[in-house]
Amino acid sequence: MKAVIQDIGYYLPPKVETNEYLVDEMGLSWTADDIFKKTGIKQRHVVEDECASDLGVSAAEELFNRNKGLREQIDYLIFCSQSSDYVLPATACVLQKTLGLSKYCAAIDINQGCSGFIYGLSLAKGLIESCVATNVLLITAETYTKYIQKMDKSTRTIFGDGATATWISSCNSEDEYIGSFVLGTDGRGAENLIVHNRGARIDREVEDNHLFMDGPEIFQFTLITIPKLVKNILAKGNMTIDDIDYFVFHQANAFILKHLCTKLKVPKEKFCLDLENTGNIVSASIPLALQRAIERNEVKRGMKIMLVGFGVGYSWGGCIVKL
Repeated sequence: MKAVIQDIGYYLPPKVETNEYLVDEMGLSWTADDIFKKTGIKQRHVVEDECASDLGVSAAEELFNRNKGLREQIDYLIFCSQSSDYVLPATACVLQKTLGLSKYCAAIDINQGCSGFIYGLSLAKGLIESCVATNVLLITAETYTKYIQKMDKSTRTIFGDGATATWISSCNSEDEYIGSFVLGTDGRGAENLIVHNRGARIDREVEDNHLFMDGPEIFQFTLITIPKLVKNILAKGNMTIDDIDYFVFHQANAFILKHLCTKLKVPKEKFCLDLENTGNIVSASIPLALQRAIERNEVKRGMKIMLVGFGVGYSWGGCIVKL
């Protein structure tokens, strides 16, 4: 048995904050165009009263509407989020009930950020190819904007909210549709993208409980780590950059992505840049960008696509998939 990505549903909350809105509300000296030039983002979708599970339900229902009978076939649910509804129970258990999935469906949460889709996909591949599951539903849903301080322009201009639901299934084939993974962690970078005092550990030296991001440190980490990651992914698949048809990296911001594209010498037409109207939606960014590339006909069946996630943790990972 081999694992394959069958389809991806997604959902973006209806409320939109444009650059013009942020400039006016925050009283910024930047213009809307300044924000776009710095980030590559013109607007971001943000939640009002919705929680991550609400977004995940909407993404999954879109997927189910396109794939009749799939709901009853899901036998493993993975919910990836760093903004889960509860400390306990697992939000995946709540989603099992809300989505009407079988009682014989396993349901787990994983707390992972910008590399979350890659980690979830690696789990799905392992579950399917070891015959633990047949149809895995991987939901990534984030509401990072709930953690953002209203006047923090460095984070509020970048992050948005959204969710995706990816169906990964088994297939009788000798072809490898989801290739080998390269994964990594460096917890020394944990303090550079963190929300203090929202969990059980209280840091009495830090009173803030909003999202803190050290942008320059994350940029340096990315430029050092990701080219090595790409090299290792290619080596595992015995490939070169020229063998890859399309590249979908975590949509962090345009500044980082353009630097990576140049450093890796990837042709611009093969490198996905799709965050202008969504912002950085963390674990949901890769599957959203991939599905939208499919809808634009930039990604077609049989193409070799490199997926790369990186960020909070520090955590990173990647693989090559074929649809």
